[in-house]
Amino acid sequence: MSDAQLMSELERLVSEDRNPRSMDIDLLPTIDVLRRINEEDGNVPTAVSKVIPEIAAAVDEIVKAFRKGGRLVYSGAGTSGRLGVLDASECPPTFSVPEEMVVGLIAGGDHALRHPIEGAEDDVEQGRKDLIKINLSATDVLVGIASSGRTPYVIGALNYAKSIGAKTVALSCNPGSAIGDIADIAISPVVGPEILTGSTRLKSGTAQKLVLNMLTTASMIRIGKTYQNLMVDMNASNQKLHARAARIVMQATDCTAEEARRVLDLTNNDVKLAILIALTGMDVDAARAALQNAGGFLRTAINGKTA
Repeated sequence: MSDAQLMSELERLVSEDRNPRSMDIDLLPTIDVLRRINEEDGNVPTAVSKVIPEIAAAVDEIVKAFRKGGRLVYSGAGTSGRLGVLDASECPPTFSVPEEMVVGLIAGGDHALRHPIEGAEDDVEQGRKDLIKINLSATDVLVGIASSGRTPYVIGALNYAKSIGAKTVALSCNPGSAIGDIADIAISPVVGPEILTGSTRLKSGTAQKLVLNMLTTASMIRIGKTYQNLMVDMNASNQKLHARAARIVMQATDCTAEEARRVLDLTNNDVKLAILIALTGMDVDAARAALQNAGGFLRTAINGKTA
């Protein structure tokens, strides 16, 4: 694509417009610069709220994939790629899922997480190759992330995913985007021009982070990773998380710290199992069987015992 073509394409993007509210930002004192940024950030949740139906449709597809043993895969470049990798990396410690269940891919590979890789986002073919490398299948869901909605790396990934029958989702901050036209589901929170023209790590990045939080959190709730609003499938892998595990058991059961520690010791720090034992008096084997019969849903296992 020539410079003139690219310039023309960028001119059509909402995220590349100049923001009339920040034309004088370089003249403002620090506190007013920060107020202006904060005021613009306040528009982001409203923009996200308008695309909740599309987010819900994506969650339902992700849940279907998880129940079939499929994966959620993110593909992005730059800030968008980093946000996808971040969201994927937080799922194992938060929900005790295997590392391969939610995968984040960034143009340029892991080195690009800290360093810009020149031209990586423009490589359509690499978007396809990176999915082949992880054996993307028709049971997986691919979410292509690009604020502009036109990143070639993401376009290559989405086209390949569609060609093998995988469900596809596009997350951009521009309506009617190229990636939105490709994907089965287009999520397009329109946050408007950035406080600094074209710096989409700002409002656009915040909107993407909110949507990614919703995709994984809602999907994990829907497959039984929580009880009430407690993270009962967390992995207690350090001292802070051991303390949090005990606190979760106490909050779920109104038991003492000593009792929480006792049932956690019985279950090798399995929070969900410990709560079920504390509430029902089952032994470890019976509680484990009850959870398995309930498909991992703690509330169902509790209700089955107390019904």
